[in-house]
Amino acid sequence: MAELMTTELKRLNYLISEIDAAYHEAALKIGLSDSSMTVLYAVCNSGGSCLLSEICKLSGTSKQTINSALRKLEAEGLIYLEAGEGKRKKVCLTEKGMDCSKNGVARLIALENDILASWTANEQEKYLELTQKYLACLKQKIKEEL
Repeated sequence: MAELMTTELKRLNYLISEIDAAYHEAALKIGLSDSSMTVLYAVCNSGGSCLLSEICKLSGTSKQTINSALRKLEAEGLIYLEAGEGKRKKVCLTEKGMDCSKNGVARLIALENDILASWTANEQEKYLELTQKYLACLKQKIKEEL
């Protein structure tokens, strides 16, 4: 069977895998599982509380995986759940969770902000624009052709 991937697609897949690996390494250094870091990242990035549905939406992680991480984080005293409107649940950091986030996830977010700030405005816009374009095209092609 002939090779299906172009050199560019191989490079893109490699870069995506390496970015995933870097976030995995960050989670390990912080002392969190990938899914726990996903939850704390979203909550920290939202100022200390976030709707459960937003965590799933922003992370692309399944509700089941997020719920498993929530139970673990709740047992560790890092988060608590609060009733929202209707059946919506709000995930909130405890005092311990805020301290943990300041020493871990918030530092990661600061590193990411530093990296973007080191790029010119044009580089930032180009990266974001092309990533958004790739994502939109991928979603459309999956919808139409798979």
